[in-house]
Amino acid sequence: MAEAREVMDQVLEERDPEAAAKFLASDVVAVTPDVGQIEGRERFVDHWRQLMDAFPDIQYESRHKYESGNTAIDLGRYVGTNTGPLPLPSGESIPATGKIVKLRSCAIATVEGGLITHYEIYFDQMEMLGQLGLLPDQPGQ
Repeated sequence: MAEAREVMDQVLEERDPEAAAKFLASDVVAVTPDVGQIEGRERFVDHWRQLMDAFPDIQYESRHKYESGNTAIDLGRYVGTNTGPLPLPSGESIPATGKIVKLRSCAIATVEGGLITHYEIYFDQMEMLGQLGLLPDQPGQ
């Protein structure tokens, strides 16, 4: 197994954002569907911590793993219960719903010198909001 895959596997298995920081370059750039671009290790770890606070029991299930050169790609699913406030990009938060979410995701990491320098994660925000019961009722339902 090559370096990119090893680093990606370790990050995806890590539940403690501060412990995961050791796999991130200080100037890491991350892109997420909920807040867009995040620059720097501290900001990325803070974002990760907020999500862990909102879904403290979240688990990741890898479905497919790929690697090409210094890039690792992981397709999988997150499953967790929303028992903490869900932060919004505006700085506000949504109270916990107590509902379980099951979200398909795709994560892409570029690794240089044993550290992630670029990280992108994709998941369907509408799917998440629907599972949390946060979407308005649709006409005809």
